Order: sequence, then structure tokens, then C-alpha cells
Amino acid sequence: MTVEKKRIWGWMAFDWASQPYYTLGLTFIFGPYFASVATDYLQGGGLDADTANAQAQSIWSTGQMVAGLFIALTAPFLGAFADHSGRKIPWIAAFSVVYIIAAFALWGLVPDSSSVWLYMGIFFVGFIAAESALNFVNAILPSLGNDEDVGRISGSGAAFGYWGGVLSLILILLLLAENGDTGKTLIGRDPLFGLNPDLKEGTRAVGPFIAIWFAIFMIPFFLWVRDAPQPKPEKVRLSAVASDLGQTLKNVLKRKSLRSFLLASMFYRDAVNALYAYGGIYAKLVLGWEITQIGVFGVIAAIAAAITTWVGGLADKKFGPKPVIITAVWAMIAVSCIIVGMSREAVFGVPLDPSSSLPDIIFFVCGAVIGGAGGAVYAASRSLMVRHSHPDRPAEAFGLFALSGKATAFLAPALIGLVSWLSGNVQIGFSPVIVLFIVGLLLLRWVNKDGDRAEWSA
Repeated sequence: MTVEKKRIWGWMAFDWASQPYYTLGLTFIFGPYFASVATDYLQGGGLDADTANAQAQSIWSTGQMVAGLFIALTAPFLGAFADHSGRKIPWIAAFSVVYIIAAFALWGLVPDSSSVWLYMGIFFVGFIAAESALNFVNAILPSLGNDEDVGRISGSGAAFGYWGGVLSLILILLLLAENGDTGKTLIGRDPLFGLNPDLKEGTRAVGPFIAIWFAIFMIPFFLWVRDAPQPKPEKVRLSAVASDLGQTLKNVLKRKSLRSFLLASMFYRDAVNALYAYGGIYAKLVLGWEITQIGVFGVIAAIAAAITTWVGGLADKKFGPKPVIITAVWAMIAVSCIIVGMSREAVFGVPLDPSSSLPDIIFFVCGAVIGGAGGAVYAASRSLMVRHSHPDRPAEAFGLFALSGKATAFLAPALIGLVSWLSGNVQIGFSPVIVLFIVGLLLLRWVNKDGDRAEWSA
């Protein structure tokens, strides 16, 4: 294997290593488990079931909102600092340590815990570390090939990551996560290592599992990916970093395509993240699914994401990233409408037999669409960002990309939390997501499909 191929595979190893934090942590295992613990705690405080469900969702929204704001405020500055120093690997290593510690600590959330705010905080500290490391990893992408190759590499890397999510989720379901009724895993066995199902130790083991998985599979990244050699290390002056970043932000205002893309992604990526963050919680609170059932749903969604993201990478290479993004956003608008209009009792107002499996079937299909379309959006968006980035300042560019993805990260969680609280209804609480997708879609009209690198000043 050539050095360049090793570098590409090493770069893609980050997606494989980090994906379980999103698949197992954010969406399908820890997120729903956290919601059930928070709901039980709130009901123990005297709230009725529906209000407790809505407030549990609101607590999770608060964590996502605060984490998003922190990432938005720090990412551009950290990116500019890394570009000035020429070093990205030390930042990735530092955030990796925080990621591992936070993930491992999730083991401590016991079923009758009153420390829901503490563990929500711990989870999102790890989430911040994962997202911050990702920004620096994305900044390496422009150096891996030309614009056409970058689209394919981005899609292949994201697809590779989703396959990591699939494998990790299958292992958790088969060997560790217990069903709430039987205390057995998906294959009818006790959780490994003598873990106690009454204390949900199999489900709680997802935290240490994520940490160990990341530590092992980041080894190829650190072996094969290196910073570009620097002629002579110079002391980085914060004033110079801030000045250059300020000038970059002023230039963004003058660049119609980049400005429109960052604004569009600000809305549609926020909506995608909301679907990922609340999909498992919705299944738990609205459909009453057990963790193992949510996990199977996650496997289907992750497989769809892996396949569709890879296909999206090929489409990106042939047609460019913009058409891929538009198609995927329309698919997620349709899914969001279904989520808002469906419950265990009815679909768009049409009553259902309480024992009907139709809502479950519909939501399984929705999960496949969310996984596939969301993965395609993720890969195509970073490909389109490469076409708008300054070749000499990629980390700064992806810092702005992170800013656009997180500047309104408070918006979807805050709106979902507010609407959930006001309506006392989890389904209605999802309705703001549809509006965010539509706004993002409208703003994409002013984005140049080929980017606008030529407009960068020297």
C-alpha cells in the first residue's frame, strides 16, 4: 500500500472509530436509555407520564443546545490557530483523550439515578470533543485529492464510518444490551461478563465500549496521518490569529455562494442533527420501544446510511455535491412530516388498532431514509465546503463550516424543547425541524455548485 493510500485509509479510520459515539451514544442506545432514566426520575417527582416524557426530551435538548453553542464559538478560532501553527494532529490527540474519558464515564448512569443533569453534561462534553476533533480531521480532506476525488473520498469515508456504526451496534445488541422485559440480549443470552440486567449494566456498558472502540481504531489514524512538514516552527500570536479570522469573516460576507452555503447548512444540518438526536428518543417515548428494538432500528438505519452515503459519494463525483444535498433534504422533509403526523394510536388522524404494527413498520422505513439521506448530506456538505475553502487555510474553513453547523445548534433543540413543553406532545415537538429543512433548501438556490475558490483573496 502506498503512502498516499495509507494516508487516505488512516483518515477514513477516524470516521470508523468515532461513529459509535453518534450511533450508540447519541441516537440508539445511550440517548433512549437516558430518556427512560430521566422520565422515571421526573415521574418520581410527581409529574404525569406525558409531561415527564416531554420534559425528558427538553433536558436532552438543553445539553445539545449548550454543546452546539460551545462548538460554534470555538471552532473557527481553533481552526485558524491550527492553520497558523500548521499542526492539527496534536489537537486531534487532545480531543481524543477527552472523548475516551467522557465515554467511559457514561457507565455511571444507574437506572434510579437522580444525576440526570450530570450525565447529560458528561455525554455532551464527549460530544464536543468528538465534533471538535472532526473539524480538524475534515481540514485534512482537501489535501487528499482534487475536487472530484474529494467527493468520492468524503462519501467513502462517511460510508466506512457508518459500517463501523453497524458493526458496533450489532455487537452491543447481541452481547450486552438487555431487553427490559426479559433481561436478555437480542439473541436470548445474559449480557457478557456477568453484567447485571436489573441494574442495566449491559446497556450502561455502551460507554466503556465506545471508549475502547475509539482507542483501538484510532491507531491507524495516528500511524498513517501526519501534519505537513513545517519549515521552522514559529510562535503563534493570538492577535494575528484573531486578525486573520476577522478578515476571513468579512470576506465571507462578500462571497455570495459561500455565504449562502454556510447559511443553508446552518439550517438543514441543524435539522439533520435533531433527527439523529431524537430518533431513538421518539421511538422510546412515542412508540414504547425497548432498547433492543431501537437497536435493530439503528442497524437498519446505519446500513442504509452506509450504502446510500457510498452511492452519494459516487453521485457527488459525477454530478457534484449540491444535487446530492438537495435530494437528501427533500427526503428528510417527507420523513419529518410522517414523524409529526404519526403516533401509536393514529397516522395523520386515521385511528389505528392499539395492537397494530403499522407505526412500527413506518418508523423502520423512516429510519432507513433518515440514515441514508443524513449520511449523504454529511458527506456531500463537506465536499462542497472543500470547493469553497482557501487551499492555504483548510482548518479555518472547516472551522467556519463547524460554525455554520453549530451557530444555530441551539435552535432545533430549543424549538423542540419549547414546543414539546408547550404542547405536552412529543410528536408535535418535532414540527420545527420541517421549517428548518425548508429554510435550508431555499438558501441553497444561491449556492454555486462548483464553489467559489477563485474569489479568495491572496
